[in-house]
Amino acid sequence: MTDLTMRVTTRHGYDETVALVRDQLAEAGFGVLTEIDIRATLKAKLDVDVEPQIILGACRPQLAHGALQEDPSIAALLPCNVVVRRAGDETVVEAFDPRAMTALAADASDTLLDVAADARTRLVGALEAVRVA
Repeated sequence: MTDLTMRVTTRHGYDETVALVRDQLAEAGFGVLTEIDIRATLKAKLDVDVEPQIILGACRPQLAHGALQEDPSIAALLPCNVVVRRAGDETVVEAFDPRAMTALAADASDTLLDVAADARTRLVGALEAVRVA
């Protein structure tokens, strides 16, 4: 999914990485609006065991508002999903690339491109901070 996401890996444990991601998202101006514990959900619904994995729905209200002003249908792509999952001896952090949002918009305006660029810069910074932590 490299066309739709940005990804880093770390040797930090899963719980530590989730905490780092939350901290770095906040540092970048994002709040976490939603949280889906995939492991718990699959255990409860299907009685299957999988590696720990969580989806954090990150939002920077100023950016979301700007995008929605340009194209109300962008709401279907919000918030920016950031996934943390255990993969063997590594923890993977993967985020939806806001540039993909503009590729999915029918006619991305300059404003929408600017919003996506700002969101991407912030997310890349947060991911890089997690990677080097």
